[in-house]
Amino acid sequence: MSAHDIRSAERPPFDAVLQAMTDYVMDYDASRSTLAMDTARYCLMDSLACALLALDTPECTKLLGPIVPGASLAGGTRVPGTSHELDPVKAAWDIGCLVRFLDFNDTWLAAEWGHPSDNLGAILGIADWLSRRRVAEGQAPLTMKDVLMAMIQAHEVQGVTALENAFNRVGLDHVMLVRVASTAVAAKMLGGSREEVLNALSHAWVDGCSLRTYRHAPNTGSRKSWAAGDASSRGVHLALIALTGEMGYPSALTAKTWGFQDSLFRGNELKFSQGFGSYVMESILFKISFPAEFHAQTAVECAMQLHPVVKDRLGEIERIEIETQEAGCRIIDKTGPMNNYADRDHCIQYMVAVPLIKGGLTAADYSDAAAADPRIDPLRALTTVQENPRFTREYLEADKRHIGNSVQVFFKDGSSTEKVSIDAPIGHRRRRDEGIPILVKKFEAAIAGKLSAKKCATLNHLCADQARLEAVPVQEFMGLFAV
Repeated sequence: MSAHDIRSAERPPFDAVLQAMTDYVMDYDASRSTLAMDTARYCLMDSLACALLALDTPECTKLLGPIVPGASLAGGTRVPGTSHELDPVKAAWDIGCLVRFLDFNDTWLAAEWGHPSDNLGAILGIADWLSRRRVAEGQAPLTMKDVLMAMIQAHEVQGVTALENAFNRVGLDHVMLVRVASTAVAAKMLGGSREEVLNALSHAWVDGCSLRTYRHAPNTGSRKSWAAGDASSRGVHLALIALTGEMGYPSALTAKTWGFQDSLFRGNELKFSQGFGSYVMESILFKISFPAEFHAQTAVECAMQLHPVVKDRLGEIERIEIETQEAGCRIIDKTGPMNNYADRDHCIQYMVAVPLIKGGLTAADYSDAAAADPRIDPLRALTTVQENPRFTREYLEADKRHIGNSVQVFFKDGSSTEKVSIDAPIGHRRRRDEGIPILVKKFEAAIAGKLSAKKCATLNHLCADQARLEAVPVQEFMGLFAV
């Protein structure tokens, strides 16, 4: 905690954390890692696929568009898969909401969790609007290389902060880190000076944090699907405010009593085990095959492997045993009635029961209609969940970052299936060769369902070529997603 005298009005230097984040976004050349840039391209494809898939969900689409009727912005940011042109603040909200809504975008797991591609709302929200404005004024637009570099930096700010700092342990939601990362990269993209980026970042921390209660029983609800869009949008708004010359708050983190650490982090200091580079993007986890809360991804894979063995014996099952990580026990071990989509996609028992029955898991399987299947709840009731210490240990080890689960089914006649264990899900860095072709198919299928054949062909051609994609002006790329 800060030793700064609470009575003194002397303004201290900016907190070291704020300075480190600012120096990183101002000075670091994110393009120097070929692996990070290549992974960012796949992350962009995956995130936009998630956004287009979410357009089939009325609970999502009802939230899109101008904040009040008629408040569109000609020449503003296009929202992929729609005809909306919005100011960059609301556009960031909409894009972030679309990317996140189905819980199908990338994930980062450490002491804190999160989905760094949530920041794409802010990045595209600014990039398209700014590029269109520059072209109208006869200036050069941003390119998709700028977007990919900003993605790497946003991933890094969010993900490195999450490595050692468990905001969930004090009841705070991880979308706070989306707001922080979005603010940093937004202020830089807008042409902010070092002082302006510092000021903007201080406001992002002063904003505090929303509670995690909407992610957990008994309050689990759909806010978890738009909270990241809200946070990303707030990052854009704070960056725009800072660029007016609005002052910042140097000890927003460390001020005694009134700073973030004392007032919201229970007096704990923020800890950083490494500096900022490109580690997070290089190591990001993709959700490729099915939308499921990431702590359950390998459990779903295990259940899919067991489906052929159990599908004709569902009535003979005595119990189902799941072993997972400590974080999985804390977040998604859930009993009792499931009230909505958000309840179900954060219940490991539900996410295992469905693929045991069907052999797969889709977004539609969380709907009220799908949940009415009379076979699901009896299987949930027969399921136990316990921590496997190895899964917990390897979940936190920097050279592994595994998300292990095991599933075994026991029958009333005393027989059982094998115990199927999977350490790394298909979206893990160690399974890139296996996962990337599936990610590409996910993208191709998503755009084919929403865009013209001509636009799809152009996008598939662009996204298959790193150099060609990087050279494309942002406004031309975003135009391909307008309908």
